[in-house]
Amino acid sequence: MRWHTIPILITVATLTACSSLPKPKPIPTGSLEKFQKRAAKFNEVVTLPTFETTPEAVQATTDKTIKDGNAALDSIGQLKPGEVNFVNTIRALDDMGYAQGLVANRFSLIEQTSTNAAVRDAATDAIKKISDWSVGTDYREDVYAAVKAYASTQPHLEGEDKKLLDETMRDYRRAGLDLPKDQRDEVEKLRKEVTALETDFENNVTKAKQPLKFTKAELEGVPEDFLAQRGIKTGDDEYTLMANITFHYIMVEDNAKREETRKKMITTQCNLARDVNIPLLQKILVLRDNIAHRLGYASYADMATETRMVKNAATAIAFEEKLKTGLQPKFDAELEEFRQLKVKETGDANATIHVWDWRYYANQLRKTKYNVDAEQLRVYFPYDRVLEGMFAIYQHIFGLKFERVEAPYKWIGDLQLYSVSDAKTGEPMGLFYLDMFPRDGKYNHFAQFGIIEGKLLPDGKYQRPVCSLVCNFPPPQPGKPSLMSHDEVETIFHEFGHAMHTILTRAEYSRFSGTSVPQDFVEAPSQMLENWAWDKTVLDSFARDYRDPKKKIPAEILAQLKTSRLATQGMFYRRQLSFGLMDLALHTQIHETNADDVLPLSNKVLSEVSLPVPDDTAFVAYFGHIIGYGAGYYGYAWADAIAADMATVFENSPGGYFDKNAGMRMRNEIYSVGDSRDINVSIEKFLGRPRSIDPFLKRIGIGKAQ
Repeated sequence: MRWHTIPILITVATLTACSSLPKPKPIPTGSLEKFQKRAAKFNEVVTLPTFETTPEAVQATTDKTIKDGNAALDSIGQLKPGEVNFVNTIRALDDMGYAQGLVANRFSLIEQTSTNAAVRDAATDAIKKISDWSVGTDYREDVYAAVKAYASTQPHLEGEDKKLLDETMRDYRRAGLDLPKDQRDEVEKLRKEVTALETDFENNVTKAKQPLKFTKAELEGVPEDFLAQRGIKTGDDEYTLMANITFHYIMVEDNAKREETRKKMITTQCNLARDVNIPLLQKILVLRDNIAHRLGYASYADMATETRMVKNAATAIAFEEKLKTGLQPKFDAELEEFRQLKVKETGDANATIHVWDWRYYANQLRKTKYNVDAEQLRVYFPYDRVLEGMFAIYQHIFGLKFERVEAPYKWIGDLQLYSVSDAKTGEPMGLFYLDMFPRDGKYNHFAQFGIIEGKLLPDGKYQRPVCSLVCNFPPPQPGKPSLMSHDEVETIFHEFGHAMHTILTRAEYSRFSGTSVPQDFVEAPSQMLENWAWDKTVLDSFARDYRDPKKKIPAEILAQLKTSRLATQGMFYRRQLSFGLMDLALHTQIHETNADDVLPLSNKVLSEVSLPVPDDTAFVAYFGHIIGYGAGYYGYAWADAIAADMATVFENSPGGYFDKNAGMRMRNEIYSVGDSRDINVSIEKFLGRPRSIDPFLKRIGIGKAQ
């Protein structure tokens, strides 16, 4: 969801490109068996995961995974110093980790998508058990001795092989293998404790749900089409909305005229999982801090950022603080404009903008000043048409062919499976599932889950990847298709970008494959692709009023939408920065002596950087990113700066956002290599020049870098 500055003017270059624009059409049906057979001609393997469907099957797989992993480690640990080589130590560890990762990936997907609660719970327990075992693998002294013996030969390695050795040795150092045994054992114990708690925290976020009942009057302003959806009207004058379902929450915050209704929704969401997750987070942060100090780092944030582009916590904090300061005048001006709208609506000259107000008044600003009603734009974005249009674009620019294939197993009835091939050679590239609509017990937001990573197998064949999009778009209604908001169109372009990153990899080793890049870069390629949703030529290739397909989005409406988005970027980014700075504060300031400060500190930072949080709430308890992105949420803004710069490659190309040469550069220099080389090299090769932050600063409306 990013601002895009290309004007609506159709240039000669755009007109030239229009003659060969991809046209949305239903994806053809293919054969999974033929796809797999074709892979063999390219010395590749295409396999689908076999999903466990009972708690007993989950347990059996868990036991087998650990048994097989231990056997692989035993083989390495039994090597004598004169027997060690790259293949039987460094590569063997990658092979073992890959096999374990396949199971962990699958269980993570099952935990978040299975329709069987007992299976979801079994997957959670299995993830804990495998994680605990996985931590322990770092402390196999016999394995470390074999690896160290090989490293001591100072082998002459290049490229990906050298990077794998270097990072394997770095992993051992970061696990504490250079410490005396008693200290090393303590680090192992602490790491096992924290991984179990992290799994519980994330599972609590997924499980958290809270229905809220409203009368029709309390929902004044909320679109009738939304209120008419199945399951929402639960009585004569009773409407039940779920605070944990993202599009329910946003629908109320954007549209509900009554302030108390908006306040009730946000206050409820900000307290989801509070009772269970605040105590867990206190323990997690203390354990993380304790581990970092035992390993010689000043803070967990320093430890976490060592392997990322930013390299240390101070640089991450300085980056966020500089943006915060640069945005201050714009942020203040936007809040005052929102306040004046509230004054006009309420008649209260002293009206204040609260955190439950900003979405509503940003929406009112779009309607009144820019004549843009986001809800009315939904008619241009029927889900099926958006999907076909996006597929056509991605196939065109990345040189691909998609086919619908029948999934041998479906965890839900409407699950879809697609194959991806190189359009020119026919080479199979991978498979992706689509699980796109909400249901009880499912992951509540939008994400791409890697299932099978790309990797060169020991037999010399290449395993092509498999992934899944797990999303929560508005479901279709009787007589009406699923209609997406413009924000949701951005979201699907973004998440499918992650799928492309996963599928188009050619990295030899799993640790470098697909999205396994530095965490503060991983969002950049997908954030870049959000720009496509703001381009008139792109939208005209698929966006049509579902009631009258001759009607496209008027140019003036899109232009106003862009202007209105720029008009609220101060608020948007200060909110993002509040999350990032809160995350960094917790991971630099919380220690064993002040664990009780977790909630007050998080609320303090959120309130100082953005708008004050509602009284007596615990947003951080429902903030799942604090686990997977621990000390890394700053990476969204960091990656956004890179994304804006990367987008200029397309913007300055003859075909604009349809330029195949730019698309193939993206595929070859970013997607294919993954993390098999320094990510800075990949970025500069794609850009053809050093990085610049200026495109990002212009995009958010605060000028050039100071």
